[in-house]
Amino acid sequence: MQQPKATLKQGQATALGWTRSSYILLSIFLAMLVVIGVVWWPLVEAYLAAYNPDYPVWIQVDWLLLGNFLLMSILIMAGADLRTDIFIILVGLGGGLAIEGWGTQTELWVYYTVERPPLWIIPAWPIANLSVERLTRLLQRWIPQTWSHRAFFVLYWLVFPAFFAMMVAFVWPTLDKSLTMLALAACALMIATPTDHRQATLMFVAGAGLGYFLELWGTTRYCWTYYTLQTPPLFAVLAHGFAAVAFWRSGLLIKLLGRKLISKASPSRTYSPPSVSSQ
Repeated sequence: MQQPKATLKQGQATALGWTRSSYILLSIFLAMLVVIGVVWWPLVEAYLAAYNPDYPVWIQVDWLLLGNFLLMSILIMAGADLRTDIFIILVGLGGGLAIEGWGTQTELWVYYTVERPPLWIIPAWPIANLSVERLTRLLQRWIPQTWSHRAFFVLYWLVFPAFFAMMVAFVWPTLDKSLTMLALAACALMIATPTDHRQATLMFVAGAGLGYFLELWGTTRYCWTYYTLQTPPLFAVLAHGFAAVAFWRSGLLIKLLGRKLISKASPSRTYSPPSVSSQ
């Protein structure tokens, strides 16, 4: 007996981890792209102007860009839950604005529009943040739980100090900038106070993996250019991994502060039994 098509589609969606929130998130993602296209229409016109009718369309399609969009679209739909994802999106927006502000103000990288920073790139950060969160979930499932805490402890203290040393070398020309000193201090504090070695290490790997393809597209299309002129620099790729960890740690801190503020605003009342008068 042939299974109804609706049931098949529902089963496929369940296998991919799609929920009602998945379609809402995808709609928000697509609406965001439309808004960016309308508000910054000159950028779209400049991109379309590169089309040459003398060559086949399939040769001129930016397959890397489409691949990045498709991958992130699938990832953000997997296991979506608006109750937690909205918070991840907001943290990504704030963190992305801070990172782009630091990098463009110190001219570690510049955008082809010469904006410092360009607002149209900021929405890409929460989408990437959601995508990395999904990738980290997959790694948590794929990496055996039998891996001891000590193994991730060792990996953490090998990977993160090495990244910090690479960061110092990369930002060295801007070491006289207050924003760079603040960024270094924040990164050093996060590295020195780990909360979960396994989660941090896997999130770093997931962020760097996704970051490679994003940086490869951006630097080879000259959407943004680093002062080293590398396409892309290894530091920039790994920085996506650390950014994901920083967003996660910032989220934990915000939640902790929120709970403390709520507890202070609504102190628990101690119960005192009624006094019994003597007869």
